[in-house]
Amino acid sequence: MLSAPRYVPLASYAEYPPAEMERRAAGFRAEVTRRRTVREYSDRPVPRRVIEECLAAAGTAPSGANHQPWHFVVVSDPEVKARIRAAAEDEERAFYNGGAPQEWLDALAALGTDEHKPFLETAPYLIAIFAERYMFGADGGRVKNYYVQESVGIATGILITALHHAGLATLTHTPSPMNFLNEILGRPPNERPFLLLVTGYPAEHARVPAITKKPLNEIATFR
Repeated sequence: MLSAPRYVPLASYAEYPPAEMERRAAGFRAEVTRRRTVREYSDRPVPRRVIEECLAAAGTAPSGANHQPWHFVVVSDPEVKARIRAAAEDEERAFYNGGAPQEWLDALAALGTDEHKPFLETAPYLIAIFAERYMFGADGGRVKNYYVQESVGIATGILITALHHAGLATLTHTPSPMNFLNEILGRPPNERPFLLLVTGYPAEHARVPAITKKPLNEIATFR
């Protein structure tokens, strides 16, 4: 039997005058323009509360049928991080030594990446993001989740932006396959690893690739 929808007043919406909207939009763009993917991290500790607040922000993301098909595993234990690094580098060695098409390797060359991933141990936090293919109802039966990849992708984008807003650097790491994360972190089979998000303070002398982003006229069309 279908449950009837229940509605409440939209009390959280805040409207701004057009000039204020433009100021806020430009300010936000300026802030996110400073965000860079960082591969060199300090081991300085980060307050757990900062991570908790950013995860709570990610949990506000829209999702298919509001099933919220994500789970975040926050790893700070040095031994667990070492296990994750070892497993990830095994996959990366296979990728860089014959597993990836040359075209892909050529595209990555400008970023200077390779199979060595010391940041997986140096950074204070790794956040393993899992996509729930299905969940379980009150009777223990499977309940299908909808638009899982899209939903988890949106939540991840909010998380990355929240961490940047809080003053932390991030790196999205996607060794393939990532099934080792289920084993190391003890996650159930209904969860599929989506990506591994590295976060913390950048190293004092961290460097990033000299790259640019496409201008607005190349990424958007107004009709």
